[in-house]
Amino acid sequence: AVLRSTAPISSQTACVRAMNNASSTASNVILRYRGATVPCFVATRARKALSRACRLPRELRAPYDAALQSYGNVNLAATSIMGTYRRLPVAFTEGTGAWLTDSEGRRHLDALSGIAVCGLGHAHPRVAAAVADQAAKLIHTSNLYEIPLQARLAERLCAATGMEKVFFGNSGAEANEAAIKLARLAGHRRGIEQPTIIVMEGAFHGRTLATLTATGSRSAQAGFEPLVAGFVRAPYGEIEALERIADDTPNVVAVLLEPIQGEGGIVVPPADYLARVRALCNAKNWLMMLDEVQTGVGRTGTLFAFQGACARGAEGEGAACPCAGACDSAVKGVLPDVVTAAKGLANGVPIGACLARGLAAEVLGPGTHGSTFGGNPLAAAAALATLDVIEEDGLLARATALGKRIRSGLEKALEGDNRVAEIRGRGLMIGIELTEPAPDLVARALEAGLLLNVTAERVVRLLPPLVLSDEEADAIVARLRRILGDR
Repeated sequence: AVLRSTAPISSQTACVRAMNNASSTASNVILRYRGATVPCFVATRARKALSRACRLPRELRAPYDAALQSYGNVNLAATSIMGTYRRLPVAFTEGTGAWLTDSEGRRHLDALSGIAVCGLGHAHPRVAAAVADQAAKLIHTSNLYEIPLQARLAERLCAATGMEKVFFGNSGAEANEAAIKLARLAGHRRGIEQPTIIVMEGAFHGRTLATLTATGSRSAQAGFEPLVAGFVRAPYGEIEALERIADDTPNVVAVLLEPIQGEGGIVVPPADYLARVRALCNAKNWLMMLDEVQTGVGRTGTLFAFQGACARGAEGEGAACPCAGACDSAVKGVLPDVVTAAKGLANGVPIGACLARGLAAEVLGPGTHGSTFGGNPLAAAAALATLDVIEEDGLLARATALGKRIRSGLEKALEGDNRVAEIRGRGLMIGIELTEPAPDLVARALEAGLLLNVTAERVVRLLPPLVLSDEEADAIVARLRRILGDR
């Protein structure tokens, strides 16, 4: 097998793809890299052994990549695209429900949903019809003018959450950026010259400079210094750490956190954590701001995770509320001052939303913030259709039931496997923490026709669509058991 290099992707992936195309008894693979030919010795028939047997000389590993001219019908020589992603060597051409079909006709069970975006699965007929109908009428006008569909969407979100006003952008990072600006402006109006926001270790809030600073990942921040001032970090889930910061830092104006950390490894805080954060914010006159970009829009079994936080105590659903009356019974959870959403809100059409209530809802005015595309007619139509389907098809309860089914199945299938440290999550936000890093697991899952990812080095993250059938949920468990068993 010969690979001709024109664009950077993983050298190991290049070797693996070449070897998988070669016959099972092949003993050599040739990698052609920038005019040089490099033999990759292959000593075994098994694919797993083939992938581990391929090694490049040190001088060719320096750029960290070789390249593929193409693989099957997939063009991987996209030299005009900046190299910001380590893409897997597959391209999808169509999807239906929980399934994606690649350019070679292979079907893949999607347990990732475009990273918690396609909660209704792929090509949902109601969303597709709404998008097509609106695109045929009007796609965009800008926020210089009234947008009736945007207003309808804002009213819908406020009625469902207890919030009062919404700012629309195009992504989770933009929604979080709006929340950060809102908190700072609110602080300045209170006479605080250097407003500070408490953020969490292990958090992920985006890749703009402000949201990157708020993110608790040094590797993501490296090389982008100087970062933005005005943030102080606390351990996630430890209310005592917030109390110590309150004693030492008088200029705090807000706390920004995720109800469940996604990129951080599906980290679920103690049952009473959000309620205690709410109580502390009340006592200190801080804004409580929840990043629900990943947890929101039904993923955890309620429209937003804060709405179910108190009902899901350590003793399980239906247990007595651990918040000792600190929660707001009107929304059956801990009510924040600001909540952000994006990902699943329009089932794949880019949108972001920053929702606020009380005084926080009145902070931003004309000239303080804005977005050209945010909440345009197309995105609003897609979001309204998405919310319609979630409500009419009972997908919140379905997410809870499916999450229980998958977690229970995984616990049985992986019982006694000492390589599995913990299985955790809420609804269809599930993490399997392993005892050691699994750098090749995503690629092996792809070969097995299952789409997932690994975060925090060793946590298998499952974010399947809310429209899974029971059979598809069981198939995720079965495929994952085989993949983990092959390590």
